[in-house]
This record gives sequence, structure tokens and C-alpha cells, in this order.
Amino acid sequence: MTSTVESTATRAAATPAPAPGRLRRTVRTSEFTLVALAVIGFVALTLTTDGNMLSSGTLAAFFRFLAVPMIIGLAQMVVLAIGQMNLSVGVLTGFCAMVAAWAMLEAGLPAPLAVAGAMLLGAAVGLGNGLLVVFTRINAFIVTLATMTIIDGLRYGVNGPGTYQDYSAGLAELGQASLLGLPVVFLIACAVAVMVWFFFARTVPGRHLLASGGSPFAARLSGVSNDRSIVLAHALSGLLAGVAAVLTLAQSGSVNATIGDDLLLPSFAAPIIGGVALAGGVVSVLGTSLAAFIVRLVDVAQAQFAINRRWVDLIVGAVVLGVVLSGAIRTKLSRRSS
Repeated sequence: MTSTVESTATRAAATPAPAPGRLRRTVRTSEFTLVALAVIGFVALTLTTDGNMLSSGTLAAFFRFLAVPMIIGLAQMVVLAIGQMNLSVGVLTGFCAMVAAWAMLEAGLPAPLAVAGAMLLGAAVGLGNGLLVVFTRINAFIVTLATMTIIDGLRYGVNGPGTYQDYSAGLAELGQASLLGLPVVFLIACAVAVMVWFFFARTVPGRHLLASGGSPFAARLSGVSNDRSIVLAHALSGLLAGVAAVLTLAQSGSVNATIGDDLLLPSFAAPIIGGVALAGGVVSVLGTSLAAFIVRLVDVAQAQFAINRRWVDLIVGAVVLGVVLSGAIRTKLSRRSS
């Protein structure tokens, strides 16, 4: 008995304090790494632009145009949570924006109804994607590739090559408004990110999505409907694309058939760089938002130093590929060690 007490006391004495242990675990997280990269990148860009990044106008523009990439990254993240992809998220954003602008200018609907319609349209298209995946059992990559092509044609069919503008003075004011020095559209994006985090962290459907993505077989044995999770994930992705469309309407002041063409790569870059697992079961709202911030820094550097856009796409694509490959290598090594 005495030896047992002594060994327990010895182990307790040898156990490190919990605070340093938590600190070490925090430092090792991907979110901490992204915070460090974001700070370093922002400081470097501030120094190389002679402090121009710190001016109120530049900061406001930076965060204003960060809102849509954040939402688009989250829209892709919720589908990656179940181990699938949504290739239609970019063109769907543009389609919802075009339809909402048409509703205000051609149909004469008030802005609140057009905004609600854009979000409902995005959710409906996402719901359709999920139902197609469930009932046809075709890979979501193929299904959303097909719907991306269809939506691209529909987007062009709304107004052809023409541009919609001056559709709502209220939306334009919202797009330029600030609160506590931060653009309102960015604060809306942050609020949406908090709601997405709450959905995955605190609600049963959110936990079911992660369970279905982590292990569909185990989820089914636990009574979780994988089909319901697939439909819900795609519907939520479409809804977030609708939200991104509304923010695009507010901050741009004009939309045309090319809106959304440049959103596909950022939609994957943000969650993948942010630590979301391609195989499903793991999400990171903070990581996705921080990665969108870093990609936005790259965009600003490209504009500041007149770098060819193709080189920026090459760098972002290479980073995404590197993260995917390193994740695959870590998975293989962990399986071998276990």
C-alpha cells in the first residue's frame, strides 16, 4: 500500500503543470500556425508598402473584400465535412446574385425579398445537388461538375453579357457601411462563421455531419442517416453561396455573368489550408477564416506589386497541393505506426 501511495505521489510530482501542456498543444495546432503566418504576412506587407496597409481606406477595403472569400470557404467546408466536394459553389454565387439583381430591376421586387430569394435559391440548388448524389449514388464531384455547367449557362441566360447595376441604394449603402471601424459586410461574414461553428460544435445535425464524414459505417451503426447528412451538407453549402451572393451584391454595386468565375480555387484553398480534412470528419471554421485572410493578403500583394495573376494562382494551387500531400503522408505514417 505504501509503495502504491509513493508511486502515485511520484507520478503526480512528475506530471507537468496543465498550463504549459495546454500551451504546447495550442502552439502545435494548425490554427496557431495560421495566426503566425497571417501576422507575419500582414507585417511584411505593411513594411513593404511603407505603412499604406494601415491606412483606414486600405484596411476597410481589405476586410470588405475578405467577406465573400470567407463565406465561400465555409460553403466548401461544410461539404468537405462529409468527404465530398461542391464544384458549383462559385457559379452558384454568381447565379444567385444575377437572379437577385434581376428581381430588383426587372421584376420590381423590394431588396429584402430579393435578398431572401437569393439565399433560398442557393439552398434549393444545394438541396438538389444533395438529392442527386443520394438517389443516383454518383460521386458528388461529378454531380456538382454537371450542375456547375448547367448553372453557368443559366447565369448567362439571365441577362446575357449585360451588367446589372443601380439595383438597390440600400444594399449599396450596406456594402460601404462600417461599424466600429470595420465594414459591415465583414462583420456579417464573421457572424455567419460563428453560426457555422455553433452548428458543428453544439448541434446534433452538425455532429451527425462530422460522424458521417469521419466514418459512414460507424455513423450508420449509431443510427445516423448518412443520406440525410449528405443532403443537409449540400443544402447548407448552397445557402452559404446565397449569402455570398448577397454580400457580392452589396459590395460591388454591379453584377454580370462573370461573377463567381474566380471563386472556385479560393473555395478549396481556404478550408484545405485551414486544416479541413478532404476525407471528411474534421472541420475548422477558424482555420478556414484565417486561410481566407492569408489568401487575401496574397491578392493584395499581387495588386501592390503588379504580379501576374497566373503566378498567384500557381502559388496558391501549389500550397493547396502541398497541404493535401503532407496530410496524406501523415495519415500513412500514423497508420503504419499504429
